[in-house]
Amino acid sequence: MTERAEQPTDAPAAPPSAVPAPAVPATGTGSGGQIPVRRRIFADLTPFRISADYRRLWFGNMVSWVGSGMTALAISLQVYDLTGSSFYVGLVGIFTLVPLVVFGLYGGVIADTVDRRKLGLYSALGSAALSAALSAGTFAGVANVWFLYAVIALQSVCQALNAPARSAMIPKLLPPEQLPAANALNSMIMTTGTLVGPMLGGLVVGFAGYKTAYLIDAITFAASLYAMWRLPAMLPERTGGAKRPSVLEGLRFLATRPNLRMTFFSDFCAMILAQPRALFPAVAVLWYGGDARTTGLLVAAPAVGALLGGVFSGWQGRIQRHGLAVLISVGGWGAAIAAFGLTRQLWLGLLMLAVAGFSDTVSMVFRNTMMQVAAPDDMRGRLQGVFIVVVAGGPRLGDFLAGSVADLTSPTAMVVGGGLACVLAVTVLGLSRRGFSRYDARNPVP
Repeated sequence: MTERAEQPTDAPAAPPSAVPAPAVPATGTGSGGQIPVRRRIFADLTPFRISADYRRLWFGNMVSWVGSGMTALAISLQVYDLTGSSFYVGLVGIFTLVPLVVFGLYGGVIADTVDRRKLGLYSALGSAALSAALSAGTFAGVANVWFLYAVIALQSVCQALNAPARSAMIPKLLPPEQLPAANALNSMIMTTGTLVGPMLGGLVVGFAGYKTAYLIDAITFAASLYAMWRLPAMLPERTGGAKRPSVLEGLRFLATRPNLRMTFFSDFCAMILAQPRALFPAVAVLWYGGDARTTGLLVAAPAVGALLGGVFSGWQGRIQRHGLAVLISVGGWGAAIAAFGLTRQLWLGLLMLAVAGFSDTVSMVFRNTMMQVAAPDDMRGRLQGVFIVVVAGGPRLGDFLAGSVADLTSPTAMVVGGGLACVLAVTVLGLSRRGFSRYDARNPVP
């Protein structure tokens, strides 16, 4: 059977309701009705083929995420150069986190009120301007740590406005059956930026200084800005009359939609109960007799696994029981973390962390797809705002819990116990809300 006909590369993608019926099933088949091996294993690239808008948006976001990763490392290095204090470097995380949490919910409200294309465009332009300000300030010899804190806080505000708008755009660019594939491809943006950006940042700072790293980051936003500029207008579709969107309205909606609510509860099981990140420095020394390089490997392993989860995601488009997939993948995270706590061989520990990262990507793909498909268009921005708050705040709570329990007991007890607690908690959730495990993508019920 033939593949779906490709749209002209410069034509704007039609909304899901206007996309013509595919000539083949959404998963695609080869001759003889067999799905090609490549598409059974590797990431489904169909979203790239059928939507030029999505393709440009994905590439633009990939480039800008790598640039942002460069700046994140450069900021930390410059703060340490200016102060010589790890405490002041730690404050970088606070000045990044607080605006994300405070403005995340309101960014979702704005995304459900205005043209999402314009909101994404202007917020990305603001981030680019702030990176340019960092470069200009460094060129001018501004050596003030509070200037750096102010800029990164404002960049976090821009990110809190940009992310809900950008996520709510995806269901308008692709048909529903392609959203799992699109979310798997999107996961590769984040993990690649996390892995590649800091490495490039270290090289650029070492060879050309902070100002060059910031300037490159500002320039990389051009790809994202171009992609946003080429998009059609994306006003939210109103389903609740003329009532003005609000944070409380979004939270009330979530409170009455058990399946969507469960996507957040299941994620909390992993992020809070089984988050060993804060223990990596101690684990590197106590378990493996290593040093800072060992800690770096432990930090990188889940990100490598997450990237592989996006690369080898071809099978995900054929899964219809999204809720069950979330429960199994979160349980897989917990089991992998518990196994990591039991091993004292570095290669095996890194493998278990990579498995955990792989499971996290699978969970993220299906949770995002459920939010995009089961929620009405005029609620997608606010749900993504809640998602930002959960993703930004949940791991920090997990770090606090891990550090506290490990001090009272031991790192082993915390890691193994936290992993098993995650498995137990997600099992209880699945048994108490059986409708979630029965959620069917062909009949999405929020």
